[in-house]
Amino acid sequence: MTVPDSSAFGPTRPVDPEGSAASSAPADPAATSPAGRTAPAGGPVRLDGPWTHRDVAANGARFHIAELGEGPLVLLLHGFPQFWWTWRHQMTALADAGFRAVAMDLRGVGGSDRTPRGYDPANLALDVTGVIRSLGEPDAALVGHDLGGYLAWTAAVMRPKLVRRLVVSSMPHPRRWRSSMLSDFAQSRAGSYVWGFQRPWLPERQLLAEDAALVGGLIQDWAGPRTPEFPDEETLDVYRRAMSIPSTAHCSIEPYRWLVRSMARPDGIQFNRRMKRPVRVPTLHLHGSLDPAVRTRSSAGSGQYVEAPYRWRLFDGVGHFPHEEDPIGFSAELINWLKDPEPDR
Repeated sequence: MTVPDSSAFGPTRPVDPEGSAASSAPADPAATSPAGRTAPAGGPVRLDGPWTHRDVAANGARFHIAELGEGPLVLLLHGFPQFWWTWRHQMTALADAGFRAVAMDLRGVGGSDRTPRGYDPANLALDVTGVIRSLGEPDAALVGHDLGGYLAWTAAVMRPKLVRRLVVSSMPHPRRWRSSMLSDFAQSRAGSYVWGFQRPWLPERQLLAEDAALVGGLIQDWAGPRTPEFPDEETLDVYRRAMSIPSTAHCSIEPYRWLVRSMARPDGIQFNRRMKRPVRVPTLHLHGSLDPAVRTRSSAGSGQYVEAPYRWRLFDGVGHFPHEEDPIGFSAELINWLKDPEPDR
């Protein structure tokens, strides 16, 4: 296995990272903001809007959610290096279309608990399905981006009765992701940040250095060149503040450490075998044509793992964040597909 250069996470000046060690106690999101900036009234996580905020218990932890609207549940799962707020455009669009939109913070991120362990994908997927149950719903349409997409694939395999429909953005099926990272040098190089995460402590320090400047840099680098309005400085500031909450940087990296370090371990091998089970719920797969972090070729073969209606949609000129780079187009595609009584293959 060839490990490409991970210079984005190369040595930098020492910084004392408040988030370099996980804590079993939940962090107070309103307590921390990078130096020189004032957090909004609701803190860096509970941002104001038409939605409401609350906490729900699931799978032995507490999870922060933002919710808006009434109707069939649509549960939105964010990726790295973001939190629930990444779905702000889709939440209002879904609520206007007659859905109950709920965006959750994954374990260790945003306003959710930072636990000392539990960052393997199987347990994180049980967090997701546990939240569905805690919301009092029989099932949900799962919408996941990046790492959230990885967990959405996993939840659809592990708890298919709780997943009504599946929508994945910017993430291949877990088995496809694994094989691409190991055998496709171009994808392995594009995902060099994952290899860089395998070092202890240093990645956390780099994420938090200079008021989490690297968070803004990653989002800018991964966004498509044809959408200059995203990301703007205000948006980047929101994500940098959220990453600066104590322990968030460490907890955000832990899932990626598991994905690599477990490849040759029994738990990782067992998970990879478990994911051979086909997805048997209607699936919409969305991807930006210019995604520099997850190559189109890596995602495009994921349909082989779906034994249900499967639709592939490529957003031309868009990078790794189609839901933020083209929020109107993404929301329209999502809502039209959710309302389609017979999604085509």
